[in-house]
Amino acid sequence: MLSAMSALPTASGVLYLHGFNSGSASPKAALVRDACGYLSLPCATPDLPHRPDHALVRAEADLCGLGAAPMVVGSSMGGFLASVLAERHDLTAALINPAVAPVRLVADWVGMTHVNPYTGESFRVEDAHRRALADMTPAGVAPWRYLLLLGTADETLAPQDARQLYRGARTILHPGGDHGFSALADYLPAIMAHGGHALSAARAKVLRKELNDSNQSG
Repeated sequence: MLSAMSALPTASGVLYLHGFNSGSASPKAALVRDACGYLSLPCATPDLPHRPDHALVRAEADLCGLGAAPMVVGSSMGGFLASVLAERHDLTAALINPAVAPVRLVADWVGMTHVNPYTGESFRVEDAHRRALADMTPAGVAPWRYLLLLGTADETLAPQDARQLYRGARTILHPGGDHGFSALADYLPAIMAHGGHALSAARAKVLRKELNDSNQSG
């Protein structure tokens, strides 16, 4: 279900922000990068540091190379970070199963060690992660700037929490979709339309096939 859309600025580029313990080599990052490549649209999909405050610094630096009105796309914890950037810099954003209470989420991980499957980095979650997220959390969000994509069967985050926080935002519900949102290719046209760019459903299917073929050959 997609709510009615009004005119938004045409995106001059796209910044994709991956989720916690993910990376620029993830399938979602690759799909966004390939879609932007097809549209000749500047795109950045950085490997973000695990510390959220450091990730914010890196993301803000990448915004500088994406023109005057970039769109931010973020997944999970990257969706939270995308919201921080959108509110600070008056940008539009597309959020995929965004984390809406990251301070509470990370509090359960303090003391745990993680290994990033894409970069091989090993790190320990510390209370500094929680404090940084608390300091970064916006006082509020402007729903008009967001496109919200939610899997109704998200096993990690409750989709109703995101619907409550971003109430009034353009919203797509993917029936049965999990936290990984593996159906992202089907919604690339909607994401690009949110940034004022036309990507056909047929081209999105080609991009998905190309990514699948690449993963199988690799």
